[in-house]
Amino acid sequence: MEIRPILSALLRNKTGPILVAVQVALSLAILANALHIVQVRQAVSARTSGIANEQDVLSLQIRHLKYGSHQDQLAVQRAETATLRAVPGVMSVAATSQMPLSRSGNYSSLSIDRKQLKTITQTTTYFGGDSLIKTWGLQLVEGRDFVPSEVPEIDQNTSNDFAKIAIITRALGEKLWPGQAGFVGKTFFFGAGNDAKEVRVIGVVEKLQTPGAQIKEDGEYSTLVPVRLTGDDVHSYTVRAEPGQLDRVIKEASAALTAASPTPVIIKTRTMNEIRTARYRADQAMAWMLVTVSVLLLLVTASGIVGMASLWVTQRRKQIGVRRALGARRIDILRYFVTENVMITSAGVAAGVLLALGLNQLLVSKLEMARLPAGYLLAGAGVFLALGVAAVYGPAWRAATISPATATRSA
Repeated sequence: MEIRPILSALLRNKTGPILVAVQVALSLAILANALHIVQVRQAVSARTSGIANEQDVLSLQIRHLKYGSHQDQLAVQRAETATLRAVPGVMSVAATSQMPLSRSGNYSSLSIDRKQLKTITQTTTYFGGDSLIKTWGLQLVEGRDFVPSEVPEIDQNTSNDFAKIAIITRALGEKLWPGQAGFVGKTFFFGAGNDAKEVRVIGVVEKLQTPGAQIKEDGEYSTLVPVRLTGDDVHSYTVRAEPGQLDRVIKEASAALTAASPTPVIIKTRTMNEIRTARYRADQAMAWMLVTVSVLLLLVTASGIVGMASLWVTQRRKQIGVRRALGARRIDILRYFVTENVMITSAGVAAGVLLALGLNQLLVSKLEMARLPAGYLLAGAGVFLALGVAAVYGPAWRAATISPATATRSA
């Protein structure tokens, strides 16, 4: 089939083809970038926090309406820990100041020399007097865990003391000491200047996300510091339950703590699954919104192609009848309309690829998004070309079935 007659016919009536091509271009640009964003967000929300078997881990906060002296609070913490460990199905318990992915936590600036005028980076700090490595199942890749004798007991309302040792993540070590093979034994400082608190690294864990779980590498700049803190009306713990026992442990732990406390308490529990869901709720909502928009764009584009092709069939009934009377076969009529639509769609796809790249460049520069992989453009082009053929096939088939007798009818 000659392409030139089809192109000549399109150029004589440019408005419809141009509108369809523009629609395809816009849809392809939006679809490719939208699906890329969905894939990136899904990958982010699927990242491991560093905690093994998150479905068995619980965060538990106990708010005391009355609390006593430093020693009284330490005694209460030990009693609460013992109560939790005595609950059937509890494998491990540890006090902790915060939870990964919880979006609520503290961050401190770090330096590796008191003389530094500017800190290197920030870290989130998990304070606790028990083994978070054991309770969370963290992967220790260098050094060792804390021992009980290394855990100071500090009243944060009256003392500025700080722990002397810490465990860091591999990502934080690589940020503080780039190119180093190991980090155990190295020292760093919380803050800068003469008041900075010196800490020595005794262990390195492979991964532990911050409460914010940032997308970039700073989402894993975490530090474990051994210390028992008093001076707050809230005691926070994390619990690992035996597989499949978490729901029962939540109920029994809350009941046991309430019964054992000599003063009124308010207990709040959240599973790691609930914490993860809350952290990525906005990401999931955006992903579904973008998927919905993408589906609607495909439907609108398909309906536009169908509408245009149907209109052209109606307008060209006499011409189609003449061609059929002169010997054109049904397959010739069908091929004509399909080829015509492929040409329009191809023009839209070409423009859409350029537009998609431009839109992605804008997202990269303004929102620090990742570059759009070529696979999305190729897949998008294939989808819209296939969509164009599928959408035009019905009207084209109706055109092919027009009887030659149509040519003898009056307009």
